[in-house]
Amino acid sequence: MHDIKAVRAEPAAFDAAMARRGLPPVAERLLALDEARRGAITALETARAEKKRRSKEIGALKGRGEHEEADRLIAAMNAGEQSGEQGAAAAEAALTAALEVLPNLLDPEVPDGPDETANVVLHQHGEPPRPNFAPRQHFELGESLGLMDFAGAAKLAGARFTVLRGALARLERALGQWMLSLHADEHGYTEHSVPLLVNDATMYGTGQLPKFAEDLFRTTDGRWLIPTAEVPLTNLARDEILAESALPLRMTALTPSFRSEAGSAGRDTRGMLRQHQFWKVELVSVTAPEASAEEHERMTACAERVLTGLGLVWRRVLLCSGDTGFSSARTYDLEVWLPGQGAWREISSCSNCRDFQARRMRARYRGADGKVKGLVHTLNGSGVAVGRALIAVMETHQQADGSILVPEVLRPWMGGIERIG
Repeated sequence: MHDIKAVRAEPAAFDAAMARRGLPPVAERLLALDEARRGAITALETARAEKKRRSKEIGALKGRGEHEEADRLIAAMNAGEQSGEQGAAAAEAALTAALEVLPNLLDPEVPDGPDETANVVLHQHGEPPRPNFAPRQHFELGESLGLMDFAGAAKLAGARFTVLRGALARLERALGQWMLSLHADEHGYTEHSVPLLVNDATMYGTGQLPKFAEDLFRTTDGRWLIPTAEVPLTNLARDEILAESALPLRMTALTPSFRSEAGSAGRDTRGMLRQHQFWKVELVSVTAPEASAEEHERMTACAERVLTGLGLVWRRVLLCSGDTGFSSARTYDLEVWLPGQGAWREISSCSNCRDFQARRMRARYRGADGKVKGLVHTLNGSGVAVGRALIAVMETHQQADGSILVPEVLRPWMGGIERIG
């Protein structure tokens, strides 16, 4: 959410910022809505002042026994105040509706570009392997081992679901537990167990509503299945005034994530790259504004350590303007090399949202003197997506005979199993 005061101060700069997102000029419309809102507030204040001013007159009428005229004036004053309240509320709602669908301002260092083709590779860890056999994709490996069942999942739930069995089911569990413990025990994130169903206000706070409702699953009682643990974790700061001394708050959770994948028809239909339901370890930080840039680097490094620990080839990518998410000011994607696909695929996104979500959530912080200093900054990142980590481990550590070597860091979580085959 944007501060209308900032738009009012520099409308041309705001339009230029939205143009980087591919949007037409909007400042003029926003300022017109703001003017209508301020006019409605003035009308309401005038009605309330008039009501207060005439209270003595109404008292005098009652004192003289002129109750009918007093009642008429009271009714007129109340009607004027009510009309003013309704007008102010409607004007406020109209401005909010226009602001809440606009994306965050981009960091100046974010490169301009229409899509992922303009993203910038900042660093690469390792080189894609060149095995002396034709590497297979994860679904070919999983099905040949009898441990990955897409037909059974389709019978149970439809497309974009997977049933894992035996050692692969255990490997998925091992990945989630190892990553969660790494972030909690070594990286200083506090482990959380959070609701998987949340209300409208929670989805609104992190920017999923109202713009992206079609990407979500909704229950019959009006709750929403979380698309990521970012949503409940970040909203723990909603309507709070946090002590500056308690910042940064670093939180992590391992949860299922649910996504409708609207608009993804025909994309990644084979295998488990793009699923309606998947496990993910999420990282969330709430910081003071001056600390968020450094926290962004730290969070991304925590996710990178996961990939290095699993023996994967990965790279850090700075997303361009056309590929940066709605709530983010700056995003790093971490991509892994998948030998079976012969391609780089995203496995983690780490984003600095600055005060964009905090303004929606009214999340603030106070200094040691007890005075409120302003809005916090929020950050989120995958630490990492468990399903995609499973895919990367399978394809990276596959052997010529179709077996899969278990990364050393996962073997304690696998009962000492070193190879799946």
